[in-house]
Amino acid sequence: MQYGICNLSIVPLRAEPSDTSELVSQVLYGEHFKVLEQRKKWSRIRIAFDKYEGWIDNKQYIEITEEIYKEKDKEQLVLSSDLVEFVTDESLLMPIPIGSVLNSLNLLSHKHDGNTVSGIISKENIIKTSYMYLGAPYLWGGKTPFGIDCSGFTQMVYKLNGYKLLRDASQQATQGEALSFIEESEPGDLAFFDNEEGTIIHVGIIMENNYIIHAHGKVRIDRIDHSGIFNVETHRHTHRLRVIKKVI
Repeated sequence: MQYGICNLSIVPLRAEPSDTSELVSQVLYGEHFKVLEQRKKWSRIRIAFDKYEGWIDNKQYIEITEEIYKEKDKEQLVLSSDLVEFVTDESLLMPIPIGSVLNSLNLLSHKHDGNTVSGIISKENIIKTSYMYLGAPYLWGGKTPFGIDCSGFTQMVYKLNGYKLLRDASQQATQGEALSFIEESEPGDLAFFDNEEGTIIHVGIIMENNYIIHAHGKVRIDRIDHSGIFNVETHRHTHRLRVIKKVI
């Protein structure tokens, strides 16, 4: 088994070993992973944080030893908490997005002078963190303020507060305790939405007074009721509510 770490700011994770393949997620600076399969130009990896798998360009990561990988698994994450900051060395000024992992600065010979966050933070901070992504454009597979999908948004907001969510909405829906009514929810809980076939396809974060923040076209705030999400601009329902989950 081989292991790696992302030494670049934002690296695409693809469904297949091709630059034209679907973007399924992104690997942010400092994230470490197992290499499940290696080809001439591509590697299939499993990210340590959420066990998500996909293909990454061999030129866009560096290899680490199994010992270092296991050490990283035991460490409490230190994350960049600025929307955009920089890591530097003698010849480099590289931007990194919020949520980048800073545990390996010494390993990567980089310096960072920005703000950081680490450990579990009170659930009351979830909504405050979510506002940092407000207006971010929707991007299938995205995990940053420059482009993010619905489950990438919820995962990153929770991660910045010390909580672990899986990557996809359908996976996140398996976590936590189901609530019977919206009235039982509190800010920071997750609402999940399904399609005609009953498949979970969307997720957002419950706010106060029957509002929800979610990624749909962009990270935006809409109303939520027992039917689903009511778009405040088009005055129609856009997503059908399936379940509300209390994860923390």
